[in-house]
Amino acid sequence: MLIIFDLDGTLIDSSKDLAISMNATRQHFGLPPLDPALIYSYVGNGAAVLVQRAMGSGSSDDLVAEALKFFLKFYRAHALEHTRLYPGVREVIEELFDGHTLAILTNKPVRISFDIVDALGLGPYFLRVYGGDSFRAKKPDPVGVDALLQEAQVPRALTLLVGDSGVDIQTARRAGVRSCGVAWGFQPEAFQLDPPDVLITTPRELLHIVDGNRS
Repeated sequence: MLIIFDLDGTLIDSSKDLAISMNATRQHFGLPPLDPALIYSYVGNGAAVLVQRAMGSGSSDDLVAEALKFFLKFYRAHALEHTRLYPGVREVIEELFDGHTLAILTNKPVRISFDIVDALGLGPYFLRVYGGDSFRAKKPDPVGVDALLQEAQVPRALTLLVGDSGVDIQTARRAGVRSCGVAWGFQPEAFQLDPPDVLITTPRELLHIVDGNRS
């Protein structure tokens, strides 16, 4: 089976580092800080969208472009100060690795994503780590899922996409694969509009979904 994971809000809690980096960006450009909860609601569509939303609708394209450069540089330097795996994730990944193919498909830039996954000791478990700049389009476009299906040589019927946002569920739907939503992520409320095929409240529940008889 091929199991494709989102990163932020699914495998890792990067909320504090993202909020700190985004508010540092706003401060750099003379803007007051935002409530971290508001920043979290902007996560999921890639760094460019996060920065555009956080800088405000009145910001010029040039300002947003400069803010994105600052944000990426700052975040890359501080991405692992508070970021951690969610409790239980490491153990579940280790168990799933025995008998399944695992991959990461995130809208976060691929270089930062790979560095975080590697620093947290999970790199060897994943066939690929693909980011928002790995393909011609980001999620919810299915291009990343299609590429992983081809590389893993696994049929769509035996593929599951695991994520914490409506973007992930839309991606799975467009790619013709099953979706699993996680209730501990940044945007669980998004599942009201984009309900997943199955919703889990702890990482360990994923083992039951993938291998029904495993505990």
